[in-house]
Amino acid sequence: MTAPQADLSGWSVKPFTGAGYTHDVYRKGAGPGVVLIPEVPGIHPGVLALGNHLVDNGFTVAMPSLFGEPGKPASAGYTIATIARACVAREFAAFATNKQRPVSLFLRALARDVNASTPGKGVGVIGQCFTGGFALAAAVDDSVLAPVLSQPSLPIPLTAAGRSDPGLSQSELTIVADRCANEGLCAMGLRFSADKMSPRERFTTLKQRLGDAFEVIEIDSHPGNAHGFGRTAHSVLTDEIREVDGQPAYEARKRVVEFLTQALT
Repeated sequence: MTAPQADLSGWSVKPFTGAGYTHDVYRKGAGPGVVLIPEVPGIHPGVLALGNHLVDNGFTVAMPSLFGEPGKPASAGYTIATIARACVAREFAAFATNKQRPVSLFLRALARDVNASTPGKGVGVIGQCFTGGFALAAAVDDSVLAPVLSQPSLPIPLTAAGRSDPGLSQSELTIVADRCANEGLCAMGLRFSADKMSPRERFTTLKQRLGDAFEVIEIDSHPGNAHGFGRTAHSVLTDEIREVDGQPAYEARKRVVEFLTQALT
């Protein structure tokens, strides 16, 4: 059994401009809005399958194409080339700590736009891998009620400071923490236990700041784990999904849908 995949069938596309940046945004579905930020190398078939799953569960999904070629299958060469380009883009500030990333301003504008055109109390934002932390940075905006950080990998964890950095500036994190304390905002984080690209220290920092408002799902990927996840297991909601009850990534996806439903409806 392999991870679910899909193509661009049924998705509409239109450019969206926010905070001085313009990206194509793919949309599909009806119901409360969810901004699904693709992982590197882009809107690949696994990300599209996740989008379709959210649509099937009653959401409107908006996917901004921040990098890569939408619909193109992931491969090692394609992924490496995309990372190389993304890491030098000022929009993403891949190595900076305590940094407000310009892409977060674009995503907040997109979240407001999606919120204005969909029913529900607000919108959810799912970030993955390179974009994982962008979901929490988007939650500075009041329109975002359900940020989901799946294996957040920025800043690139090359140093102790990088590993513990939450992926957004301290001023942004203070606003999010205040929303958690006073407005009932909750966030969710997902990672594999042995994933060095999404270090545990990052979640420790977020747990310290957000407390019980930050729900963590950590899936065992250490050697000898019961479900056979490899030491490089990384993408919780795409590559590692096997649609079998009890499979931890599959169960994590169920919880994400439940989290979004509870927050937005």
